[in-house]
Amino acid sequence: MPGYQTKQERIAVAGVDELVIRSLLDHQQFSDPHGDADRLGISSAAWPLFGLLWPSGAHLAARMALRPVRSSERIVEIGCGLALASLVGHRRGADVTASDCHPLAQAFLRENLRLNDLSPMKYLHGHWGVAPESGVAQGQYDLIIGSDLLYERDAGGGLAGFIARHAAPGAEVWIVDPDRGNRPAFNRQMAARGFLRREERLDQPASVGAAAYKGRLLIYRRSELT
Repeated sequence: MPGYQTKQERIAVAGVDELVIRSLLDHQQFSDPHGDADRLGISSAAWPLFGLLWPSGAHLAARMALRPVRSSERIVEIGCGLALASLVGHRRGADVTASDCHPLAQAFLRENLRLNDLSPMKYLHGHWGVAPESGVAQGQYDLIIGSDLLYERDAGGGLAGFIARHAAPGAEVWIVDPDRGNRPAFNRQMAARGFLRREERLDQPASVGAAAYKGRLLIYRRSELT
């Protein structure tokens, strides 16, 4: 990846073959020769975060490894970053589309598909922080997934609105959240759009090679009548 130092890791996810993932070596990298960051409103500090493996993403991937594959089900991961959960679903034969607003996410996805000898996977640019008509992601999905998406205040409900536009009737939404403070407001925004919620704790104590994790899986289901 020009302008970046990367590394490759073997990531074990129970229920699927080990995945080889190329990620950024660290989060102190910023290369934006064409001004893409400025046009998208992404700061130099936030720019490299898409290219790192995060604990919440690993929890989402583990959950995807357990979900039965349904031939008629369409799945999209929003804010996918390195798309570990999408890669798990794709390897298992699910119809998955990865989506992110970062202009390098697709290139990293293609490389990680190549490293794992996987067939091409659908990818769409998606940005919930912009006007609906300027987004590229299209269609409705039966399952919408994402991890650590509630990292900033979203008073206008951009994320909830984006999800509502892309959720099919009766759709389910999975958000893995490491107990962010913006969760209550997001829950209210989802409820206002006709989504019912339940939660599952995902807390894990520290172990050899892994830090402790505190968070939850937020599960929303859209009413068939919404």
